Amino acid sequence: MMRAWILPMLLVLSGSVVAAGLTLRGSTGAAVALLLVFLLLAGVNSPLIFPRSIGALEAQRRSAVDGRPVVFWRPGCVYCQRLRMRLGRSARRLHWVDIWRDADGAAVVRAANDGNETVPTVFVAGRPHVNPDPAWVREQLSPPA
Repeated sequence: MMRAWILPMLLVLSGSVVAAGLTLRGSTGAAVALLLVFLLLAGVNSPLIFPRSIGALEAQRRSAVDGRPVVFWRPGCVYCQRLRMRLGRSARRLHWVDIWRDADGAAVVRAANDGNETVPTVFVAGRPHVNPDPAWVREQLSPPA
């Protein structure tokens, strides 16, 4: 749990230190702007922008029932962020597994990626797809015509 918050907290702390230094030099406007940038980066890198993660076994069970893809991800991964942002509201229809919170999820990803924890790894119908195009993932959510 804590590991997911390390990068966002470092960004907030770093931004605060730099903003304090700028404020002491009399550049209040620059300090506020820079602090906002750091806070935005912290927000984007936080686990808050992702739908609630569930365990790998539960995600696989749910996927078998409803046919929705399972996304294995980790906080701080820019490719995971790209996938999440490009999916928009559709992202909530997927089953998300944070591999830093779920050891079974990390093991599934390693098994699919020759021992590497490469994310995002998206499982569709039991087959892994590493860092797929977000448009393709969105198509997998649509019912077949």
